[in-house]
Amino acid sequence: MRSEPTGTSAAGQPAAAPPPAGWEEARARGYAVGSAAALPVVDRSLAEADGHTLAAPLTTRTDLPAFPTSSVDGWAVRGAGPWRVVGRVLAGGAPDPLTGDGVTVEIATGAMVPEGTTAILRVEESGRTADGRVTGTPRPAPEWRLPGEEAAAGEELLPAGTPVDPALIGLAASCGHDSLPVRRPPRAALLVFGDELLTTGPPGGGRVRDALGPAVPAWLRRYGCQVRPSDVVGPVADTLSAHVSALGQALTGADLVCTTGGTMHGPVDHLHPTLQALGADYVVNTVAVRPGFPMLLARLVGADGRARFVAGLPGNPQSAIVALVSLVAPLLAGLQGRPMPTLPQVTLAEPIRGRGDHTHLALVRLDATDGAARPVRHVGSAMLRGLAGADGFAVIRPGTSGEPGARVPMVPLPLLPGERTW
Repeated sequence: MRSEPTGTSAAGQPAAAPPPAGWEEARARGYAVGSAAALPVVDRSLAEADGHTLAAPLTTRTDLPAFPTSSVDGWAVRGAGPWRVVGRVLAGGAPDPLTGDGVTVEIATGAMVPEGTTAILRVEESGRTADGRVTGTPRPAPEWRLPGEEAAAGEELLPAGTPVDPALIGLAASCGHDSLPVRRPPRAALLVFGDELLTTGPPGGGRVRDALGPAVPAWLRRYGCQVRPSDVVGPVADTLSAHVSALGQALTGADLVCTTGGTMHGPVDHLHPTLQALGADYVVNTVAVRPGFPMLLARLVGADGRARFVAGLPGNPQSAIVALVSLVAPLLAGLQGRPMPTLPQVTLAEPIRGRGDHTHLALVRLDATDGAARPVRHVGSAMLRGLAGADGFAVIRPGTSGEPGARVPMVPLPLLPGERTW
């Protein structure tokens, strides 16, 4: 798998750079190496499982519900009325059977329905006789939930690879689980390269503001990563020794290290020599996609035998995000034991030009009225204005052009729960 971007051939001539990977091939490679290095399975209590990923299917330990359960407050009756009141059953109790016609017990929502009950009469639809008996007409449909109505004991409710969120935690608790086998969130770090970058204030005097240092960790969190403020380092000095030191240190505590800039072969682009010095293997070294061509993904195996990964993001901000959605998202899905991200199909409302033999990832916004995808403006590789108003990237495959009405794949931008959806 290793292929050096620079070096010397056996004949003493500079080695040729490998051809760029196709975009779909690059995604597949990223997912494959992530799956092969999937994070270990651990057992977590329900209180600790949020943000993890199921490592085994979620099944229920009993029927759901486990016993017949009243859906309303009212009266559990047997036979025809009026009914003589013989007791009360509340949630959490195990009632005695109703053993004769003409009797009833008051029942609360969620309480176990007594054996022998023929109907439940809603309290708001009931009355009383002078001697205290209950009157009324039960509705034709049963007013209780039957055992197994939601799920049968042992039934698979969610597959392995499902992200654990509050809804899943509640479902697991209702199934009788106290803990879950899960894969933990990957730990990620970010190294920002570039002496020309400012970290505060407006750009000027030949220096530009670092937009990726604040933004990339937020994107990584949306893909399920843990990124602490201390995991963001930079700008790292534009020297090989500084790069080697910073990357080596970051890899000691991270499953994935993203870097920004330095992915080409300019006078201060030190990422490739740094990866060579650290003994990395390339998974992907450049991708036939526009924007974002000079992205890369490399793998290093530590002394503990576990693989760590380096994702080289181009320095232009939009190109860096293209690298995130193209290489990092599939890699992280594999590491977490999640399925390969699927790409929904969208209909183009306007033409989007192709990029020859490269895949074109074009920023689009989905129309709220018809759902059609429309290209946004301000989409240069160094621009972020278009990205801020987009829902994702329309995929225009090599050798094609996106015509109005065409159905094409779209890479959605990742969202946190509660954020707008497309």
